[in-house]
Amino acid sequence: MEINHTAVIITGGASGMGAATAKRLSHLGAKVSLLDLNTTAAEQIAKEINGVAIACDVTQAESVEKALALAIEKHGVPRICINCAGVVHARRMVNQQGPMPLADFQKIININLIGTFNVMRLVAEAMIPLPALQDHERGIIINTASVAAFEGQIGQTAYSASKGGIVSLTLPAARELAQFGIRVMAIAPGLVDTPMFGQLSPEAKTALEMNVPFPKRLAKPDEYAALVQHIIENVMLNGEVIRLDGALRMQAK
Repeated sequence: MEINHTAVIITGGASGMGAATAKRLSHLGAKVSLLDLNTTAAEQIAKEINGVAIACDVTQAESVEKALALAIEKHGVPRICINCAGVVHARRMVNQQGPMPLADFQKIININLIGTFNVMRLVAEAMIPLPALQDHERGIIINTASVAAFEGQIGQTAYSASKGGIVSLTLPAARELAQFGIRVMAIAPGLVDTPMFGQLSPEAKTALEMNVPFPKRLAKPDEYAALVQHIIENVMLNGEVIRLDGALRMQAK
């Protein structure tokens, strides 16, 4: 799919991989809408790329419906949707304080998995009536999974389950939307140098980097964005999850 002049929505676009993707696609001529709860940060990114920032809670149907309507009003129906909205979580099912509160598990599933699906279903509905492009393509949805979906560590039951759900829905969603010319892909990043890692000491960061076979460093957010670009432009990529991890395989802890 051609990126230039194409409407794009990015959830979680205010920072990290979402912000890097917004900048890259905007540089290539896309019309970008950033959907995020952090409107202050989203507005700053939007200002840099001449995009639009829209407040959105992906867990709420009405919030996504309203945000999508505003994005369409500004840039037209998006042919490209990148889902980066998500949160991390680390807690054992049972620790010295007792069992994990059920609400903790529900929150992570609700944001990472249900939130992603919520956006997917509404964007797909908007894409279906669009005129077909080359190869009868109408749109593409790229979701963000994690290597934790495959090698979840101790304390990652909720997070791994949420990302495993994204992995599992990729192929059936791609099969379902194929008749409309809409592709569905997922990226499973490993260790990415996002603001979350900025809180670590240099020693802790180095220790993490040494776990990556090659290159021995954290991935850069723009490397995620570069993969997004390639997926968009390569129409044969569909129904698959691509790991972006430097051959990392997470240990138990």
